[in-house]
Amino acid sequence: MTLGYIFTLVIYAMLINNVVLMQFLGICPFIGVSKKLNTALGMGGAVIFVMTLATAITWGINAGLLKPFELEYLTTIAFILVIASLVQFVEIFMKKMMPPLYRSLGIFLPLITTNCAILGTAILAIQRNYGFAESLIYAIATGIGFTIAIALFASLRERLESAKVPKIFEGPAISLITAGILSMAFMGFAGLVRM
Repeated sequence: MTLGYIFTLVIYAMLINNVVLMQFLGICPFIGVSKKLNTALGMGGAVIFVMTLATAITWGINAGLLKPFELEYLTTIAFILVIASLVQFVEIFMKKMMPPLYRSLGIFLPLITTNCAILGTAILAIQRNYGFAESLIYAIATGIGFTIAIALFASLRERLESAKVPKIFEGPAISLITAGILSMAFMGFAGLVRM
């Protein structure tokens, strides 16, 4: 693995094929937790942590258990169990160490368990035949890409609160329009790298 390949993989995962804005995975926390920048960054940190650990553990489970014993049909179930366990750990940790952030994330923290961005990243790393190091780099970069997207969206939503928006577009409508424009902006990265 060369430095150029690593750089390409990181740019691909963060910007070109952003998990939220290009693959449309993880939309629930993207919309639900992006009202305030601090909350969005907290969710981004939790997603990076869970995504990285989940990808590392699921890669090991796939390579050491599922493939050798031809149990690939259990991939989704095994991966969801790993992700659910990690989310429980993160939830307990945040409740104890960061109560304000834990309260502000509310229902969206346990929903990381069903966040298709995390499951999708773990499955895509396996499907693309990434080695262990590539899978970790891909997971970290994808998590950072999720955090960039949710932080940008939260910043725009905070700005929209003080903007004069036509009555018909107030609330969820302007948020969805903003998300669509942000997604189109990320399409500008599409021609940078082919993976």
